[in-house]
Amino acid sequence: MVFVSSILSAALAASALVELTAAHPHYHPGSPEAIKRSIFQRNARRSLAGCQDELSRRGGVYEKAKVRREQFARDARGARGVPYKRDLDTVLNTDHHSNLTGVTNNTDASTLFTGNSSCVLGPETTEGPYYVDGEYVRFDLRDGQEGVDTYVEVQLIDVNTCEPVPDVYVDFWHANATGVYSGVTAGGNGNSDDETNLDSTFCRGLQQTDSDGVIQFLSIFPGHYTGRAIHIHLAAHQNGTFFSNGTFVSSNVSHVGQVFFDQDLIDTVEATSPYNTNTQNLTTNSDDGILAEEAADIDPFLEYVLLGDDVSEGIFSWVALGIDTTSSYAISAASTLTEDGGVANENSGMGGMGGPPDGSSMPVPSGSAVPSASA
Repeated sequence: MVFVSSILSAALAASALVELTAAHPHYHPGSPEAIKRSIFQRNARRSLAGCQDELSRRGGVYEKAKVRREQFARDARGARGVPYKRDLDTVLNTDHHSNLTGVTNNTDASTLFTGNSSCVLGPETTEGPYYVDGEYVRFDLRDGQEGVDTYVEVQLIDVNTCEPVPDVYVDFWHANATGVYSGVTAGGNGNSDDETNLDSTFCRGLQQTDSDGVIQFLSIFPGHYTGRAIHIHLAAHQNGTFFSNGTFVSSNVSHVGQVFFDQDLIDTVEATSPYNTNTQNLTTNSDDGILAEEAADIDPFLEYVLLGDDVSEGIFSWVALGIDTTSSYAISAASTLTEDGGVANENSGMGGMGGPPDGSSMPVPSGSAVPSASA
């Protein structure tokens, strides 16, 4: 296992680090997370394209993904009462502003993950200042939030074995339509005097990957906040504790990353309500420093189709991510959701990877621990 201590010692001799402070105020060159990121990018650039033959041979992973996404999109349309006018293959043959070109309804599923559209072993990025531990394991993350309903499927592939990664809990979180994160109170995150936001859980949750390494969520399309392009955070936990009250706690991850949406789609959504009431400055994809760093090695964008004729009827999106299951990193939360509500971590500095969290200062959800495959 590659632990933070060994990464830090190796990094003392590392060369210049990328300056991302302007794009993310909590990301500093020379910090443990920046050092870890620099080493990771130099030593772990392997595309999922290199796993294609193996993935097809071992159980038809790509072929199964194609069928699964089609059924997921069909179920999503049915749940929303959207007439089923076309199947997923037909939609993939339309101009939906994804990064793929020349796709037809006969395109092999493996093509969806080759070339520019493949996700390589994603560079580890900061989890940002608003990570919350102890969130609920659930599919629907909306909690009554207004916005464009967005279905997301994520598949994890181990780049060491070219196998799907089962039984891993994946944290998924993002801002709401007006650029506010639930579960934390902080300057620049909505009304910083509203401490009740500590108890909110909107746009946050976890799912455990199935035998195909797949998780699925229903949320709303993320809103923007000053200094960052619209994005979704992901963290993969191979170890942790699942509690009887439906929450999961972990202090270590094997991958932390961020995924993004096409600017054309963002612009379309931002013109709708309540996104158009957001008064924060909008940072476009071209001006986001973290996106620029990820894009140097991978295509960090979600593929997507519209479930109906426009965004108001919902969005279906997906991505395959390569992770290194031999890695293990400490993760520090800004707060923890407990059975009695959210509790801020006074020692977190609003979250950030690098140092081992002080377990004595962080509460855990009440309730009995439930054994699980990844616990």
